[in-house]
Amino acid sequence: MADINKLAPKIAKWEGGYVNHPLDKGGCTNMGVTIAAYRQFVNRDGTCEDLRKMTHAEFSKVLRKYWDMWKADEINDQQVAEILVDWVWGSGRYGITIPQQLIGVADDGVVGPKTLSKINSYDPNVLHEAIWNRRKLYLERLVANNPSQKVFLKGWMNRLNDFKRK
Repeated sequence: MADINKLAPKIAKWEGGYVNHPLDKGGCTNMGVTIAAYRQFVNRDGTCEDLRKMTHAEFSKVLRKYWDMWKADEINDQQVAEILVDWVWGSGRYGITIPQQLIGVADDGVVGPKTLSKINSYDPNVLHEAIWNRRKLYLERLVANNPSQKVFLKGWMNRLNDFKRK
């Protein structure tokens, strides 16, 4: 089964400190945690200043929530779990619904027994490659649909390349 402790350093590697980039639709962000996620999982009334002061323990709490969205403890293959959790981390609900479409289950954004069974029934090498390719297409379409996001594409692709199957 997959282990969140193996993913945490990889997520942290790609996330910097506090940023409030004017083109980032997530608004103020710290360690990859958007203000919306911070308010949802840490402090309902949190401000950007609160987010700026976010602790490692709070970061870990948020990462656990995203891990649990995929019920990743129940995914057999570590690298499949990692790319799925990283996708939902970076893209929210689309990081679940698009992989659900890819594997042919209802794209309801809820990971249940059918989604997990289907994920675990695939050859992990084939599934991982399909997820990687579909995520790449997703990122390219984001930029095509909103050219202002091109400023982020190189970083997004570098990150995605770090999730290639080893």
